[in-house]
Amino acid sequence: MTRTAAVEVEVERPDSPDGRWCMQEYFLELAARFDTGFDPIKSNPASDQDLISPRGFFVVARIAGRPVGCGALKRKDATTGEIKRMWTASSARGRGVAREVLHKLEAIARELGLTTLQLETNRSLTEAQALYRKEGYLEVSAFNDEPYAHHWFQKCLPSVCRG
Repeated sequence: MTRTAAVEVEVERPDSPDGRWCMQEYFLELAARFDTGFDPIKSNPASDQDLISPRGFFVVARIAGRPVGCGALKRKDATTGEIKRMWTASSARGRGVAREVLHKLEAIARELGLTTLQLETNRSLTEAQALYRKEGYLEVSAFNDEPYAHHWFQKCLPSVCRG
């Protein structure tokens, strides 16, 4: 059995009780870890409507039925999606939660026919940067004006990308 065998990732509404709990914990962690704090109102938006099909998707990761992480895919246009709201509870770190969430979001993007995924992250989130690099995301020039971002990444989805 692998470390990720117990992680289940499912699409659900961002306004579900587990979705709301994950987002609350995500925002609290960012506020504690960012050197400038974090105010979701100042961040680039990802409203509930942006994270519900067909505009996007929100996923919750669970271990033994308990929420331990989340992530979202926001459709930018017909070929590009943006990964948002990636978070793993500190109690579940090191168990492959973020990788499973990312893989689920990438699978959804492929089903939608998206060819490119983008995301940004803060310099204090070194684990996130390492994960994205390991998963084939390349650092690129800024593609948005997210005030909390220091690193922007992009990935061409191999099963659909031509080049």
